[in-house]
Amino acid sequence: MARDRSSSRPRRRPRRAAVVAAAAAAAALVLAGPGCAWAAAAPAAPAAGLPLGHDVSSYQRHVDWPAARSDGARFTYVKATESTTYRNPYFARQYAGARRAHLIRGAYHFARPDRSSGAAQAAYFVRNGGDWRADGWTLPPALDIEYNPYDDRNVCYGLDRGRMVDWIRSFSDEVARLTGRRPVIYTTAHWWASCTGDSRAFASDHPLWIARHGTSEPGALPGGWQSWTFWQYGAEGGLPGDQNLFHGPPDRLRALARGR
Repeated sequence: MARDRSSSRPRRRPRRAAVVAAAAAAAALVLAGPGCAWAAAAPAAPAAGLPLGHDVSSYQRHVDWPAARSDGARFTYVKATESTTYRNPYFARQYAGARRAHLIRGAYHFARPDRSSGAAQAAYFVRNGGDWRADGWTLPPALDIEYNPYDDRNVCYGLDRGRMVDWIRSFSDEVARLTGRRPVIYTTAHWWASCTGDSRAFASDHPLWIARHGTSEPGALPGGWQSWTFWQYGAEGGLPGDQNLFHGPPDRLRALARGR
């Protein structure tokens, strides 16, 4: 995920058979990979394994949520905010539409550590869609912290490793204070190592949303995390936006939304 893009070109939605095949292939690859503690006991049929999901931003605009549900989606994350100056203009419609289509959904914030404090951005996020409630339908708020899409020569936003860890902690503490939940952290292993020194400060109480595309498994995890909760495995596929999997059976996904 990164900054919102704009485009007037509609995306062609693949045929349902192609979507199901793609989801099955992705799930089968993960079930076959190492590091998945429950994989050995999981049924062979991919449909009984990992729930499929996606994440969207203003780029997707008007999402056909019932079609996404029909095509296999069981959860989604919707971009709410960036820094303290941007709110996705389609957020309210996208977020409500996902709920009406019976998708478990959550909101995410794109971090700009070069613009303001973590606490300030967390407060802005929660005020503009990043809240959480234990209703079984709302995923924990998520922090998208990754490469700087505005300056590829300054991927760490001008912060040294210690200051970056402090910024993330400030964001997390404010989200926890306002919502009662620690945020999910979306990142890549390379960015986390480069910009936090592979900090292990968040692994014990923050779910990991790992981004790694074009591979059969998420690979080595950053910062002391022993397992991933979400895996963004592709930028394109059968569902609108980026393609994701949840690391667990469907009832565990629902439990996460209940705060368990």
